[in-house]
Amino acid sequence: MKGNQVLEEISMKWTEKEKAQRGLLYDNNNDEQLIRERTYAKEMCYDYNQIRPSNLKDREILIQKLFAKTGEKFLIEQPFYCDQGYNIEIGDHFYCNHNTVMLDAGKISFGDYVFIGAQLRLLYT
Repeated sequence: MKGNQVLEEISMKWTEKEKAQRGLLYDNNNDEQLIRERTYAKEMCYDYNQIRPSNLKDREILIQKLFAKTGEKFLIEQPFYCDQGYNIEIGDHFYCNHNTVMLDAGKISFGDYVFIGAQLRLLYT
């Protein structure tokens, strides 16, 4: 067998999520698991964006539930949107300004002391 055939046979055994995690072509729009996970993240983003801006504690708690990892002392301004959430990691003293979109089909990681301006679009597909 040629290399491409072997990869094709192996990839047929993987879920669409496993393919995405390996950087392979995958079907994000017709896989029930990915659709459920994306819907959950959108619901979480909706809830986050409805929290009063002054309620920093509830905002922090929701982001900690949504993201894979959060450091100490972070602030993400509203509105904020992402596709999965569990692919996002942020370090200590992270600040993200208004109207950010992170399409996190793959891992998105920020270190410590990162400051992001408004209107950021990260499109990891």
